[in-house]
Amino acid sequence: MADNNPAPSPGRTAMNDTPRPDAPKSEAPAETDTNPAPAQPAASKPYVDPSLMVDEAAEMKDRLLRTLADMENLRKRTEREVADARQYGAASFARDVLGVADNFRRALEAIGPEVRAGADAAIASFIEGVELTEKELLKTLEKHGIRKIEPLNEKFDPNLHQAMYEVPDPSVPSGSVVQVIQPGYVIGERILRPAMVAVAKGGPKMAAPVANDNAGGK
Repeated sequence: MADNNPAPSPGRTAMNDTPRPDAPKSEAPAETDTNPAPAQPAASKPYVDPSLMVDEAAEMKDRLLRTLADMENLRKRTEREVADARQYGAASFARDVLGVADNFRRALEAIGPEVRAGADAAIASFIEGVELTEKELLKTLEKHGIRKIEPLNEKFDPNLHQAMYEVPDPSVPSGSVVQVIQPGYVIGERILRPAMVAVAKGGPKMAAPVANDNAGGK
């Protein structure tokens, strides 16, 4: 017997079809909370005394000023040490060179006036060469800040001179240098070697130096 209820076509769906079990289910609208929790009060900041902040700021400023002063002193001290090292670094070497200068001077002093007067051309040329060498050596020392001290007829200065003995001589001021046994040298503002001298005694006191009233072009 033939089936009178034909199967539905693939493109049609029966209105009374039962929903498929894998079809998505509609979600119910979320309930709105009509009574929200009350907001928590903000935590209050701790009280700070303004006078304490002023004192702290003053202390920090004082520390900053002290630090800046220390840095400036350090900079100046470093510059001074560098300058001293540049100027006085050759002091030890210069003391050794002074012996060479002394030998040149002794050699020239050993040549008396008679020898100079009777010297032939070769000897005269040799003496002139020694003198030129001594001058060149002293010039080189001065170029590096080393200056020779020959205080003949000057007032004795214990900072620059070393008295070897006294010479009684009432004709010259007492305390004046009447003989330079060995010249001295200074490097910059420092004594490199004091001048060995003989000092007069028994004469009048040396007059103090008179200021020049015509200074400044008056």
